Amino acid sequence: MLVDETRLHIAIQKSGRLSDYSRGLLRDAGLKIQNGKNDLTARVDNFPADLMFVRDDDIPIFVSDGVCEFGIVGENVLREFSLGEDSPRFEVVAQLGFGKCTLKIAAPEASPYEGPQSLRGARIATSYPRILQRFLDDNGIDATVVKMNGAVELAPRLQIAAFICDLVSTGATLEANGLRAVETVFTSEAVLVRTRKPMAEAKVDQGAKLLSRIDGVLATKESKYIMLNAPSEALREITDILPGAEAPTILPLHGRPGHFAVHAVCQESVFWETLQKLKDAGASAILVLPIEKMML
Repeated sequence: MLVDETRLHIAIQKSGRLSDYSRGLLRDAGLKIQNGKNDLTARVDNFPADLMFVRDDDIPIFVSDGVCEFGIVGENVLREFSLGEDSPRFEVVAQLGFGKCTLKIAAPEASPYEGPQSLRGARIATSYPRILQRFLDDNGIDATVVKMNGAVELAPRLQIAAFICDLVSTGATLEANGLRAVETVFTSEAVLVRTRKPMAEAKVDQGAKLLSRIDGVLATKESKYIMLNAPSEALREITDILPGAEAPTILPLHGRPGHFAVHAVCQESVFWETLQKLKDAGASAILVLPIEKMML
């Protein structure tokens, strides 16, 4: 494969929920994604980057080998890959806050379970054998790991294994198959990874710009812009109440000596309880606005 030395390559999951979230994140970062002639790649019109749509468990390989400079992948996939490598050639550069799930050990509803010791000598089916084996080793448990590539939840019913270890989002799939979660093995969310292999100078510069945009998108998810008026004697208490705000802008109000306008970016959720505290402290004309874009 010929690698374009002027354009970044970003690997994302080909289909599914994580693919949709990844495309949304990149669009929010201002990337206009063009539909390609096939299902494998897409060109970005307004930024020197191309997307590559691949299987999720191939993304760490693409990034580690430098075929793609960046990738968006679940931590569960990244962890499973990393445990099989001596020195993975990528680094996590951002936690993305979506694609959250948990890798759990589950048992049949009717089976007794009295803690990890119940796993001793048992067969456990999973699509994540390395993560599961590390969990068992860390807990001093001798059990047999049975690798399956899909339909893990059927293993107890088919008498392939007594337990399973699988990803759980809502728990509906476990319940539908007469299973219950008994142990948490690993907690995961989507992350942005970057290759450690050397990049052309142009790609280093474009990569920094991409990261700056994504950081700005992530910062706006919970951030709000707050404007309010306050008397001078209340300023200290009010600035202490503002959630996650640093160095708010304070301006004198025209025609109202001793009164000021306070503007602040709050990088945490702003609840009604917070607004009530601000009002009780002396704030008035409180306005909370969403932030569409922010460059950090």
